[in-house]
Amino acid sequence: MEDILLLETIERYLNGNMLPEEKTYFEQLRKNTPEIDQMVVEHKLFLQQMEHFSEHKSLRESLHNAHNNLVEKGVVYEGGEISTRGKVIQLWDRYKRVTAIAASIAGITALVISGLVSYFTPVANNNQLQQLSHDLNQVKQNQQALGKQLNEVDSKIPKDAETITSGSAFLIDGKGYLVTNAHVLKGSGAVVVNSKGKEFNAKIINIDDASDIAILKIQDEDYKPVSSLPYSIKKSNIDLGEELFTLGYPREQIVYNMGYLSSITGFNGDTSSCQISLSANPGNSGGPVFNKNGEIIGILSTREKAAEGVVFAVKAQGIYKLVDELRESDTAVQRIKMPVNSSIKNKTRVEQIKEVADCVYLVKAYTQK
Repeated sequence: MEDILLLETIERYLNGNMLPEEKTYFEQLRKNTPEIDQMVVEHKLFLQQMEHFSEHKSLRESLHNAHNNLVEKGVVYEGGEISTRGKVIQLWDRYKRVTAIAASIAGITALVISGLVSYFTPVANNNQLQQLSHDLNQVKQNQQALGKQLNEVDSKIPKDAETITSGSAFLIDGKGYLVTNAHVLKGSGAVVVNSKGKEFNAKIINIDDASDIAILKIQDEDYKPVSSLPYSIKKSNIDLGEELFTLGYPREQIVYNMGYLSSITGFNGDTSSCQISLSANPGNSGGPVFNKNGEIIGILSTREKAAEGVVFAVKAQGIYKLVDELRESDTAVQRIKMPVNSSIKNKTRVEQIKEVADCVYLVKAYTQK
């Protein structure tokens, strides 16, 4: 009974039927209770799918009525003898435009039906999480199937190499040290691309699959070290409901998104990660998650397949932990000096993004054949 009342409350909230005081209370409850927040997200997705299904049903009824109308007017022929071949050609010339439009509508209808079937059919794969890295092998195959080719003009990826995955990364030291997710680096080498589209060769310093964190170092004569980074990397705990934003590369250009911290733990209570309410897509893996003060609180990593807007990030403390562990044995890591102060704390979001964007990179991982 309580679940039914809760769903009714969520539906009233999504439909905008709450009084202002009630809405304020419910939004605060949503921020403080990850389970309710997730129910809101899932119910919103369910209502959207039902709306799409209703639109599809209305479209089919409209097409059916239009068809019957055309039959009554003699425009559409159904049975009986066709008098002459010439009459068929005459009708075709007269109504071929109508036929083309009808074919287009039928194609759209087929796509809608396919989408609904895909959504409501249980998925064989039981994995509940999706890594937010791009599978560039699949992208390349799809493009070749369409008669296109990837634009690799002047690319620093070796000619005999195959690009496998891509994701995002960010500087933790102006000398060229970057952090990304371990699952982004599925090849033997990598290049990174800044927000202006310039490529740089990068060396993989360390990949730690357990923490899903990897460290890269730009090794390119074209790279100019940054004297100081505009943000800091947060060591302390983060607060539930805290406003957050992220930058990354779900496509070739840098993309901004914002949300809030919906749980201080990650999937299945994982204490090394946290749950964020925002939209993320393949390519966002490895991107930094900032709070309003311009402090990095985590690294965007995965999203839940079954619920839109449920995203997980590795906590920033994991970066410090990995660097400290490696410093004992790796001389390259010993030179890393991570930023401890944020110079963008009191700036507007637009100003923060302008200063941060140049420190966030697109990563392309490759393997040589």
